[in-house]
Amino acid sequence: MGEQSSSQPQSPQPDSHTLIPPQSVADSTALSGDIVSSTTIDTRRITELGNVSSPPSKIPLRPRKIRKLAHDGGADEDAKAAAAEDSKSAAKGKQPSHPRAVTVPRIHARPLTHEGELEAAIHHLRSSDPLLAELIDVYPPPSFESFPTPFLALIRNILYQQLAAKAGNSIYTRFVALCGGEQLVVPETVLALDPQQLRQIGVSRRKASYLHDLARKYQNGILSDSAIVSMDDKSLFTMLTMVNGIGSWSVHMFMINSLHRPDVLPVNDLGVRKGVQMLFNLEELPRPSQMEQLCVKWRPYRSVASWYMWRLIEAKGTPSNSTVSARVMSLPPLDDIQQQEHQQQQQQSQQLLDPMSVFSIGAWGQS
Repeated sequence: MGEQSSSQPQSPQPDSHTLIPPQSVADSTALSGDIVSSTTIDTRRITELGNVSSPPSKIPLRPRKIRKLAHDGGADEDAKAAAAEDSKSAAKGKQPSHPRAVTVPRIHARPLTHEGELEAAIHHLRSSDPLLAELIDVYPPPSFESFPTPFLALIRNILYQQLAAKAGNSIYTRFVALCGGEQLVVPETVLALDPQQLRQIGVSRRKASYLHDLARKYQNGILSDSAIVSMDDKSLFTMLTMVNGIGSWSVHMFMINSLHRPDVLPVNDLGVRKGVQMLFNLEELPRPSQMEQLCVKWRPYRSVASWYMWRLIEAKGTPSNSTVSARVMSLPPLDDIQQQEHQQQQQQSQQLLDPMSVFSIGAWGQS
């Protein structure tokens, strides 16, 4: 073969140095003027082409680790290798080189009405907080009031806002009669009541708008009884506070008294805050932002502990245990605390926060 000009290279012919994939051999004769791609190209082959300006080099093989991904089980082997590296890093006190998101399953706590749950709550609180254990020895355990539906409980919640127990009971009774009974207190019935009808039974125009907003959200499918029962605490709080007239205090009371959720701490409730102040002998009333830290040892049964704070405030230093127990069984409404909370919440926040009422205090423990 004669020497060829460097500027006019001949069409490459397959030789022993050219590595062509097996599936391309049949087509190599048709591609006389083209370069057939291959995994490896010999340096002498590149030199013959003459139009390559860079120094001769080999194209590296594809890394074995990438090829392994194409085989079954390769991903599992890589995951095991990464886990082993993370374990070594953790043993040396270093951060893992391959941070991975951890999926935590959502756990729905059992309601306090579930068999054995209240006993477990009292046992936990007694062992975790010696100060609270003394109150548990004094007061009988709470009992529970139930409602036919969450919708009815929320309606009652709205009707009782900023009212003493007697006035709230009176308006609620009239409202139920206007609807035709508790079984007929449904979104369609509530939406059919105009503000003038509600005004005649003592419901203000503002509260009427709250009732209608709740009913509309039910009718539009934003809320439902089944969804409310199955939601976790955070999701439920978010959804219910979307309803006009239902603030954080109302949601907490609903979760404790109607759904019997075990771990709800009503940080904005004046009675619970005063109870914490008395129990821990604090000089000042704890702020809502301080309540979480002060009551952390009560988890996951802060609802029951809050009930005991209401009982502590109710007793107000009653001298003997027997007198305390007698009063607890009847659970009179705390009208003085209702008025104090109403005045304080109006001064501290523009958002509507419900005062303490029989809905919150008398729901547990009434016979």
